[in-house]
Amino acid sequence: MQPRSQEMHQTVIRLLEKRGVPVEEIARIVMFLQQDYIPALTLEACLESVHAVLCKREVQNALLTGIQLDMLAEEGRLIAPLQELIASDESLYGIDEVLSLAIVNLYGSIGFTNYGYVDKLKHGILAWLNDKRNGVHTFLDDLVGAIAAAASSRLAHRARQAEEEKEPCGKHTTGA
Repeated sequence: MQPRSQEMHQTVIRLLEKRGVPVEEIARIVMFLQQDYIPALTLEACLESVHAVLCKREVQNALLTGIQLDMLAEEGRLIAPLQELIASDESLYGIDEVLSLAIVNLYGSIGFTNYGYVDKLKHGILAWLNDKRNGVHTFLDDLVGAIAAAASSRLAHRARQAEEEKEPCGKHTTGA
């Protein structure tokens, strides 16, 4: 029987923290991604959006899977050649990105561009996760980037919806 979503939410938060990723650090990435597009954006709003993403079962399952694989690789407990692929974060492995794209896809295409951007830039906690001296985070760095991208996309969609509600369809002025 699957644990309730709230229990899973707490479990993934504990796992993130155990692996060196406080949820607030993910919210800082969200803030970085959206601050130029959403006036008066707060870190609290970013944090709320991250938690909303973390409440999704697909996200929880992806995190559990990725974090477990990273931990097993760190302990040297995977079969060869998978052990070497994950432990070295082999650039052509790609399964870590595929798992992360499942998260990004939850909130539309803007999430893809945000994900690609933060994955390339390695902003904030992503730089620390990408540093091999800090442990094996082959999956986690991509998953954290995906959560931040999804939370950013969620905020962008909500901001657009609020904007559209202020100016209902049919009330637009034309240049003519």
